[in-house]
Amino acid sequence: MSRYRHPVRTLAAFAVTALAIVLAPVSAARADTFWLPGDGDAVVGHLQGAIATQEDTLLDIGRRFNVGFEELKLANPGVDPWIPGDGTLIVIPSRFVLPDAPRNGIVLNLAEMRLYYYPDPIDAPQRRVITHPVSIGQVGWSTPLGTTNIAAKVANPTWYPPESIRAEAEADGNPLPMSVPPGPDNPLGTHALALGRKGYLIHGTNKPFGLGMRVSHGCVRMYPEDIVSMFESVPVDTPVHVVNQPVKTGWRDGVLYVEVHPAAGELELGGTLPSSDAMRKVVAVTSEEQAKHIRWEQVTAVVETLTGIPYAVSDPTIVQLKLAQNVDIVPVPDDLTLEARGPVTSPVDDFNVSLRWSRGLVLWPYFLENTRVQ
Repeated sequence: MSRYRHPVRTLAAFAVTALAIVLAPVSAARADTFWLPGDGDAVVGHLQGAIATQEDTLLDIGRRFNVGFEELKLANPGVDPWIPGDGTLIVIPSRFVLPDAPRNGIVLNLAEMRLYYYPDPIDAPQRRVITHPVSIGQVGWSTPLGTTNIAAKVANPTWYPPESIRAEAEADGNPLPMSVPPGPDNPLGTHALALGRKGYLIHGTNKPFGLGMRVSHGCVRMYPEDIVSMFESVPVDTPVHVVNQPVKTGWRDGVLYVEVHPAAGELELGGTLPSSDAMRKVVAVTSEEQAKHIRWEQVTAVVETLTGIPYAVSDPTIVQLKLAQNVDIVPVPDDLTLEARGPVTSPVDDFNVSLRWSRGLVLWPYFLENTRVQ
């Protein structure tokens, strides 16, 4: 469970290209633990903004705010991932549509390279969802789909490179030993959760920068601090549902959101999703009456823009709208300690920022109460 929780009011969605937003002083926190929404809703979290410093890269900011490199890069098109620039507004994609999967145990969505953990019993009066970024299998070493379970938990694991990995390393001129003991050179990090599928693990890493990319040989990598939290809270036999859902749809307070990511493999192959996939998803979650209020051109724009951020696609006339006057602004902490991720207040002078998406994707801003666990 995240230690950093406090309620805020935040911008549920905001406009892009040629539409400026006003940023105001506000306190924010790392948001990885949320109350599960009720009444059939499936959207949690809130968007945040961070002001980059001269020394920052997106790798630094991703580590500090518990988001993966690729999802942060998608959410900030046009920003140089290695030199964002001092004073640049970095959108933190910390609003999520929950995957269409059982809300029990662990759900791993390969398309967004993100894990969702439901720690509470299904019949609990109030339930939580905890989410973390992950790295998954690279092309040719895909993480397999389907349902399995946590078969074992191993602290300070020894890595035994499979023959296939040793053969690949040998061919590259970097031969591997038969085993790598626990320690700073162990690519499994300090903790591992063995899956029911032989040879597959959810584990830490000794190279946390760059997490959130397809770099593994099929295992699931987590930030070191995240795997420690999971190791402590996830019991053996917990179910693990592995899905590949590049298009997610979900309601929140009468508004339909669509969130689109590249399908697993498309980041490398340069492919795009047809808007018909998103259309079908929207149709599947709307009644005939609700469908009358969907902005279908907005759905198409969400697919084409491909930022990985949930966008409202239902007609704003069906909800009570209020003009947005602030978003969450959080300073980039100076170091990587967990304490640096805590709530901090950063006075920021009001100013307008033109957002950087390439197409005229219009979103209707309004306030929603945050669902973060208190």
